[in-house]
Amino acid sequence: MKQKCLTESNVNQKLLNIQYAVRGPIVARAAQIEREIQKGAEKPFSRVIRANIGDCHALGQKPFTFVRQVLAVAACPALMSCPDIPDDVKERVKEILDDCTQGSVGAYSPPAGLTIVRRHVAQYLTARDGVPASPEDIYLGAGASDLIKAVLTLFVQDVGGRAPGVMIPIPQYPLFSGTLSELGLTQVPYYLDEESGWALPPSELQRAWSHADCSVRALVVINPGNPTGQVLSRDNIEEIVRFAYERNLFILADEVYQENIVSKEFHSFKKAMHEMGAPYSAMELASFVTSSKGWAAECGARAAFVELCRVAPRVLVAFNAARAVAQCPSVLGQCVIDCVVKPPAPGSPSYTTWSRERRDVRRVLQQRAAAATRAFNSLPGYFCNVIEGSMFAFPRVDLPAGAVRAAAERGLAPDEFYCLQLLEETGVCVVPGSGFGQRAGSFHFRTTILHPASEFAHMLAAITNFHHQFLKTYSLSCLTDDDD
Repeated sequence: MKQKCLTESNVNQKLLNIQYAVRGPIVARAAQIEREIQKGAEKPFSRVIRANIGDCHALGQKPFTFVRQVLAVAACPALMSCPDIPDDVKERVKEILDDCTQGSVGAYSPPAGLTIVRRHVAQYLTARDGVPASPEDIYLGAGASDLIKAVLTLFVQDVGGRAPGVMIPIPQYPLFSGTLSELGLTQVPYYLDEESGWALPPSELQRAWSHADCSVRALVVINPGNPTGQVLSRDNIEEIVRFAYERNLFILADEVYQENIVSKEFHSFKKAMHEMGAPYSAMELASFVTSSKGWAAECGARAAFVELCRVAPRVLVAFNAARAVAQCPSVLGQCVIDCVVKPPAPGSPSYTTWSRERRDVRRVLQQRAAAATRAFNSLPGYFCNVIEGSMFAFPRVDLPAGAVRAAAERGLAPDEFYCLQLLEETGVCVVPGSGFGQRAGSFHFRTTILHPASEFAHMLAAITNFHHQFLKTYSLSCLTDDDD
């Protein structure tokens, strides 16, 4: 038999190190269970509840009318004559199409994105931060993951014979660890302080930096946090900025959940740097925002932007060349970004509907965050910080020794064992904390909190009942083993 051209031994070895728990083995098992149910298999539950990924529309959030009308008319300009389409939608689409080649979203845009959309992004950032933003610093992309990888690629070069490294938070969104593995960049983990609301102590940054066996070149900060849901205080942001300045680190600020904050004020890194003044206001920064999160939650559109601040001209030349190779992000996705950064204005025909839909989304997020925090903290052995932003809960679970031992016997991490048992017995699919990173000896899981009210209540009740039975089973198991 002819040997395969690609084998495990000759494929890009960096790819073999990528792990992405959000779509990992437990999620694969959930899909298998769904197929088993469809074929008539008997389970102690009637359906699988997917709580593994922050896909709002998949969890029942309705699309925003303004966004979808803009997309519909942009894709089919003949709808301009439809009397049911509001005038402000038509005006927006005309503005976008005037910037498209031959007036079609089917044509390539410039690699960085349509000029009009980048201009609107700059206006949005200027209003948000009170700091002038330039369209020339804005790059549109196929989701935040596309742009994060593009920026991280800039750091692959060895420095002084030492491998390059990037500091990332633990817990973290595995996009970062996976992308660093793919690019061959060294991960330099720093731990968020769970007991202090997932704050970021400068002493921990110093510990991680000083123990790094590489040339640390950049610092990733996720604010609001994913999976942790915290919002960094202004003082904490300033401490992080000072740390990065003193060590000449480039800051990558993942700020995609800023529109999902329910209880705190958001401070962007750009604004903080500006208000801190020189020399911090001259630091390099990449800040990411996506339409997959926030109020629009258009995950399938795959659209985002990055603002690259104060980057050296020759570096920008290289970045622009790399983006040109990819041609351009989806132009329809760029239309979504335009709607996100420039929603209907007060008094416009679409404003009343948009405002009501926005208010409903925010109310649901606030209710779910409060309910999840309350429910998890009521369970024995559970601890969950208050969810301040994003769309996830990341509770810590103290597992009995019997469960830890049972997990080891099956070759599983204890939290993976717990989540797998939860899936098999209740149909609730969550992601073990080990997929995001956690302190040794601690166990967590991440769950989305955006399900419809009845399904969300059912999920919390299922987790509650399961946990009580799990403790009973494995605590008794531990006592029986000790007696033997």
